Amino acid sequence: MPGFLLDLDGTLYSGDRPIPYAADFIDWLRRERYPFLFLTNNSSRTPEQVAAHLEKTGIPASPSEVFTSSQAAALYMTDEGLSGQRIFCIGEGGLRQALQEAGFVLLADDAPPDAQAAAVVQGIDRSFSYGKLMTAVRFIRRGARFVLTNPDHLLPWNGELTPGAGSIASSIERAAETAPVVIGKPSPIIMRYAVAKLGLPLEHIWAVGDNLNTDIRGGVDAGCRSALVLTGLADESNYETQIASTGVTPMLVCKHLMELAGHIGSPR
Repeated sequence: MPGFLLDLDGTLYSGDRPIPYAADFIDWLRRERYPFLFLTNNSSRTPEQVAAHLEKTGIPASPSEVFTSSQAAALYMTDEGLSGQRIFCIGEGGLRQALQEAGFVLLADDAPPDAQAAAVVQGIDRSFSYGKLMTAVRFIRRGARFVLTNPDHLLPWNGELTPGAGSIASSIERAAETAPVVIGKPSPIIMRYAVAKLGLPLEHIWAVGDNLNTDIRGGVDAGCRSALVLTGLADESNYETQIASTGVTPMLVCKHLMELAGHIGSPR
């Protein structure tokens, strides 16, 4: 039986806009009883907010079907033995909630110069400032770990590309002279957690998305099957160039998700 790790923005919706055939594909998965997980590099939203956003775009979803880079970051930090320690968080509600629920103590944005942090955990932060940059760099240069929820430099949003968490991370990395531990796709860290949650052999799992560098590279590197959909960062005009430039070749290239459903078919 196949299972699916499904990207969200650019695959199931584009910003606030539904993507054609996405709701039909999820209906098909539910009818066939194929297990799936909404797997997103978006660190800003809680699972509840992700599910609510999916609902608004016409896709019924529950928080238990969602796995975010923020949740994966909190799991990673816990597995590293840092639970309960003080963390400097650069991020929005989804990341802050995931860290707090895992038992971490979040330092204030204006933490004093003599404060100590076990780690700097960074995601998308649309109120990022020079002050936050300075505090993050101070902690990292003193030995704090640098953990990045996801490496996306650009995000599709309502027909245009906007700066992502990776763009912020680049400034911190340059100033701190320290590369982050990357959690989100294509990192094996989030893929390992997601595969475990799905509970299927790797060769039965499809990694599905619109981004060759994150969704598809993550799936290929993990040993999953992979399907690129031409509804987001990759489209019919650029996907061949993107495959050539990234060196990542998906198992399937589909114009939309129901084309993928047609390739897989129903159990016999």
